[in-house]
Amino acid sequence: MKADLLITNANQLVTAVGASDRPKIKHELADLEVIPDGAVAAAGEHILWVGPTRDLDKYLEAGPSTRKINARGKTVLPGLVDPHTHLVFAGSREHELELKLKGVPYLEILAQGGGILSTVRATQAASQQELVQIGVKYARQMLAQGTTTAEAKSGYGLSTADELKILAAIKEIDAAQPVDLVPTFLGAHAIPAEYKGNPAGYVDLVIEEMLPQAAQLAQYCDVFCEQGVFSLEQSRLILQAAQALGMKCKLHADEITPLGGAELAAELGAVSADHLLAVSDEGIRRMAERQVLAVLLPATTFYLKEPNYAPARKMIEAGVPVALATDFNPGSCPNNSLQLVMSIASLYLSMTSAEVINAVTINAAHALGRAQEIGSLEVGKKADIVIFDAHSYPYIPYRFGSNLVETVIKNGQPVMGG
Repeated sequence: MKADLLITNANQLVTAVGASDRPKIKHELADLEVIPDGAVAAAGEHILWVGPTRDLDKYLEAGPSTRKINARGKTVLPGLVDPHTHLVFAGSREHELELKLKGVPYLEILAQGGGILSTVRATQAASQQELVQIGVKYARQMLAQGTTTAEAKSGYGLSTADELKILAAIKEIDAAQPVDLVPTFLGAHAIPAEYKGNPAGYVDLVIEEMLPQAAQLAQYCDVFCEQGVFSLEQSRLILQAAQALGMKCKLHADEITPLGGAELAAELGAVSADHLLAVSDEGIRRMAERQVLAVLLPATTFYLKEPNYAPARKMIEAGVPVALATDFNPGSCPNNSLQLVMSIASLYLSMTSAEVINAVTINAAHALGRAQEIGSLEVGKKADIVIFDAHSYPYIPYRFGSNLVETVIKNGQPVMGG
């Protein structure tokens, strides 16, 4: 076999191999295949071979054009996958930090016209090209931190034209830089000001006008199911309409109040329920039963100074598949580094280093329906690979706040470092 790319001599090569038809659960989440002095080879966009460096010559042939990277003393991982981001928005909300420090709750900031609605006004005023320029900048920041695939939600338009503008911008951003973006329609992110006294009218607009057009641009539909935002019944109506159009579903669920979002996710067979700080025991049981992924966003909890984090250990022990994401957004989590999320998950969700890595690779890939292509270093999968300046994989979450990425390979090509 002839290789176009060879990465050799990795101190640890972490494959994150798991079942391709389902995410890792329970003890499987702590199971990482680690190859000492490991090597990985790619031909074109795909992985050709994985194994110990000493066995390379038995299976592979390197030609004069083969790119060779010596990863001695380094740790090699699959490209990181971020399954929950609000990548495309205009403006920023640093002024809200002062309100948070004074203890003003987020829902109160939202009621005052801040929060999501503040970003909505800025995003509505921006052109599609301006949103593309901003989004490319943020996506490249994510790439530099080791993220090679990410979900990108709409949700800061809250009108048909502006939601479609964001989804069109996501498509352009996807084509303009290396990170693969998976588009999600989140028109039900907040009730816009003009519908403040008529939330049912806005739900009708989402279902009857937005969704049929958004279904041409987005793979998933998400709803912010929360007290004061979208009720369980409103969320059910929107998501069922999306499913009828062939879209898969996600939910912002049980973040602030135990409304029953996790149970609704299980009822509808959603791919994931996200946040889950206030999830009920029954919600956990039903998510485990239906294998709905819990996408946990601990950097948001950290940034909002919330005292209680999502009960990760309880969910893992119950058999709920768990993934991690940044929740990158301008208000509650202006962070787009999965490395920082990994550290916070270790410290405040009590997840082990192995669990954390599986949660940002193979399980995160399942949360985007892409585990057949990405999320682990396996023959035939995309050659999305990150080399970390770390002698072992636990060193990555240990060094919180540090970017340890040395080289990023996307589709078999070095796109950062290398």
